[in-house]
Amino acid sequence: MKKLITTLQNIWKIKDLRERILFTLLILAVYRFGCFVVLPGVDAGKLAAATQSGGGGLLDLINAFSGGAFLGAAVFALGIMPYITASIIIQLLGFAVPYFQRLQQREGESGRKKLTQITRWLTVAICLVQGSGYLSYLDAQGAIASAMENQKTLFYFANLIILTTGTVFAMWLGEKITDKGIGNGISLLITIGIIATLPGALAFEITSQFNNNRIVMLILEFAALFGVVVATVLIVQGVRRIPIQFAKRMVGRSSNAMPATGNRDYIPLKVNAAGVMPIIFAQALMFLPAALGNYASPEGGSSFLSSLSDFTSWSYNIIYFVLVVIFTYVYTALLVNPTQYAEYLKRQNAFIPGIKPGKNTADFIDSVTSRITLPGSIFLGLISILPAVAANVLGINIGFAMFFGGTSLLILVAVVLDTLQQIDSHLLMRKYDGLVKSGRGQGRSRIQGIGASM
Repeated sequence: MKKLITTLQNIWKIKDLRERILFTLLILAVYRFGCFVVLPGVDAGKLAAATQSGGGGLLDLINAFSGGAFLGAAVFALGIMPYITASIIIQLLGFAVPYFQRLQQREGESGRKKLTQITRWLTVAICLVQGSGYLSYLDAQGAIASAMENQKTLFYFANLIILTTGTVFAMWLGEKITDKGIGNGISLLITIGIIATLPGALAFEITSQFNNNRIVMLILEFAALFGVVVATVLIVQGVRRIPIQFAKRMVGRSSNAMPATGNRDYIPLKVNAAGVMPIIFAQALMFLPAALGNYASPEGGSSFLSSLSDFTSWSYNIIYFVLVVIFTYVYTALLVNPTQYAEYLKRQNAFIPGIKPGKNTADFIDSVTSRITLPGSIFLGLISILPAVAANVLGINIGFAMFFGGTSLLILVAVVLDTLQQIDSHLLMRKYDGLVKSGRGQGRSRIQGIGASM
């Protein structure tokens, strides 16, 4: 405890880090404030009465990602998910369309700026489509105020602009956090929305179990949750180290190896190099067939599409699992470029013991990456479908089951670890101990920076 207090004091001493953290908290506070500002023309009382039992199925999940703004008809009701969807589309176009391939791989900073602009405009287009559907949902719930009943055209037009502006503003807030704050801004906005619903879900689960005299079951739930969190941290932090050596060079009459760092030199390949992005991508795609199901399936009927509206259904979770595995491989391929690793080693006059430089090195790194990505992707997929298991098999209420595993837990763990790592970097640069004392802060190899520099 004393060490933690000392570390927090060290964080406060570093002016740049202190300002970044305070700036991040300020932006998150602004975002949370927008999640409570109700759209004009919406009767909050009618909406609360219509959704008092929850949106049901997928709507509960969407509401969790928006921090309650979705079922509260707030200006941030669409959240940041339209931007995530636009990013997915652009990433997929990078594999199929030569123009986007060129922007991603060859044009450097100018290409990234063009892709950013295209993503932003695509976000606006998606907001217009999703916003129209959301306003229709509010209309169907009878949540439009009586004064606006005869002015629905004005209601739709004004609120469509507000919803789109809200998402664009949230996107801007996320970018500001990334630039001037601490952590990944977009991920933090999603995380703060998820955390906002945790206290209520936790209190409901505890009360429910105590009322039913299932205290032992409650203890087992928390023990299982702790185990899942530990396993998630291990897989997120897991690294496969490939040792490297530096060729000797003659200096006068003696030969030296540069740099002389011994066994600490290695290439760290993460088991989960893609981080949380496969989960976010897969979740965003799962919203599409579910939305189609709401229109395609008649009331009271059942169909494959309508089953995708329930994130606890087996059809939803099977498709979700497959998408997580696929996106893990796709995003890993985008982040880890074996050819660039091989070229970097060649420029540094380094090599992997037993492997020839050049193409053989690239092939070796590619094979290792593929092997470690397989268990990592399967684990991510299994964690993603745990809420369905918790709800259907263990009988845990839906609100708490979302935190028992799945997207919520993965995002929370990944984003918290990433943010802590950035704070640690600031502390270690100034010779302070980090928040998390582990092998990450010790014995670092200079080759570790290769991923960030490419």
